[in-house]
Formats: sequence, C-alpha cells, structure tokens
Amino acid sequence: MNEINYTEVSEFVFLGLSTSGLIQHFFLAFSMVFYVAIVLGNTLVVLTVAFDPHLHFPMYFLLGNLSFIDLCLSTLTVPKMISDLYSGHNTISFWGCVFQIFVLHVLGGSEMVLLIAMAWDRYVAICKPLHYLSIMSPRMCLLLLSGSWVIGFLHSVAQLAFVIHLSFCGSNKIDSFYCDLPRFIKLACKDNDRMEFMVAANSGIISIGTFLLLTVSYIVILCTVWKHSSGDLSKALSTLSAHISVVVLFFGPCIFIYVWPFPTVPVDKFLAILDFLITPILNPAIYTLRNKDMKVAMRRLSDQLLHFRKIS
Repeated sequence: MNEINYTEVSEFVFLGLSTSGLIQHFFLAFSMVFYVAIVLGNTLVVLTVAFDPHLHFPMYFLLGNLSFIDLCLSTLTVPKMISDLYSGHNTISFWGCVFQIFVLHVLGGSEMVLLIAMAWDRYVAICKPLHYLSIMSPRMCLLLLSGSWVIGFLHSVAQLAFVIHLSFCGSNKIDSFYCDLPRFIKLACKDNDRMEFMVAANSGIISIGTFLLLTVSYIVILCTVWKHSSGDLSKALSTLSAHISVVVLFFGPCIFIYVWPFPTVPVDKFLAILDFLITPILNPAIYTLRNKDMKVAMRRLSDQLLHFRKIS
C-alpha cells in the first residue's frame, strides 16, 4: 500500500447557508433579529426564575435551566454565523472547530436529559399531586440538573474520543455554518465508515431513544389522567402541548442529522436553524405566554427594575 502524505489542517472554511448574496443578506437580518430576541427572552426567563421567590418551584427551576442551555446553544453558533455573513471571513481554527463540537454535544446531551426531567416533573405534578413537593424536593432538582450536565459531558467526550486524532487530506471546506461531527468526519482521510457508525450509534440512537421515551411518558400521563377523570384530560393536554411542541422541534432536526449523518442534499444545515434560532425563541414564548404565573412574575420584575431606575 502506498504511503499517503497527509496535509495538516490548521483551519476550516464554512461554505455557509447559500452562495446567493440576496439570501445571505436575508439570513443576516433574520439571524440578527432572532438572536437579539433569543438573548432578551431567555435572559428574562432566567432572571425572573432566579429573583422571583414565587417561582422557586421545581417546574420553574427546570425551565430556567432550559432557557440557559438554549441561550448557550445559540451563542455558540449564531454570533459566528452573523459575523461570517457580515464580513465574508468564513473560517474557524481547527481547535476552535473541535471546541464548538465539544460544547455543542455537552449542551445538546444536557438538554435531552433536562427535557426528560421536565417530563418527569409534569408526571409527578399531574399524576401524584399530593406527593409533588416531597418527590420533587430541592435535592432531587439539583440531582436532576447535575445528572443532565454530567451525562451531556460524558456523551460529548465519548463522541470526540473517536475523532480527535483523525488525519485530514487537505480539504478543509465544511458545507455548513458551524462545526459538527458528520461534516467534520467527512473531511477525514481514512475510511470513515466506522466513524459514521459511531456517530449514528451515539448521537442518533440516543436522540431517537430519548424522543421515544418522552413520547411514551406523555402518553402514560394522558392515559392516567383519562382513567381518573376524563374532564381533566383537556387541561392536561393543554399543559403538555407546550412540552410536546418543544420536544418535536428539538429532536426533529437532531434525529435527521445524526441518523442520516451524510445526506446527499444539504437539508441538515437548514434544519439546524430550528435548533439554533427557532426553538430557543419559542421556548420562552411557549412557556411564558401560556403561563399566568410567569407573566405576573415578569411584570413584577419589570416594575421593580423601573422603580430602581427612578430611584437611581
């Protein structure tokens, strides 16, 4: 077998969402508006949950952490995309790309576990209301949150352990606006069938498994409510519809990207827009506009800030 001379890759070039100038200008305006809304919306949720004592309950504790993760996910990719669209300098260093992949999977894995924790919280609240505060104690909430971050970290380490030592043969163009494993592996020199399998087994199966687990949990909740009182079914369905919407929006792109990690049609980079720009703004909108306690708490927080500003 002839020896192959590998070229050391020091940076990658993003091909972005489109080569059309008109579409690039559209995505620049679109992403700027949505990112500002993401920062303001999720920061408001986090601050409201943190500083309003009326919201110091498990459901809002988990919701505040979900908003924090969504804010971090968007900040990891969207500002770089905006900068690239504005300046046309679409490059990222090798280790910057690795760092982006690592943090992306830490946050993604943590959010998956956090969504399971939120489903468990709704199950206890709806099906075991008399034992809710004893089951969802502050200690349990901290364990669930710590577990989500630990699992996310281990998931990311397991992903990178198989690809960090890959060699590259000169091609450094990534047909996307951010770094992720499927397109990172695609640039490797060696036969990457094993790597493709590891990505599908780790991220793809975990995504599908978590989605199915959440789906079953919601069905169990609705069946339990229906057996006890059919009149409460519509109320439970209304409560869970927000959670179901978030789950579908988050897991849909994940399943497509990692179960079919190397599509011939570059649909995945447009689906990624859902996870980085659409879902993070829908989360605070869904959970606040449909929740009377959150709206009242935000009004109190805004009044306090206005009062503080007048005094200063």
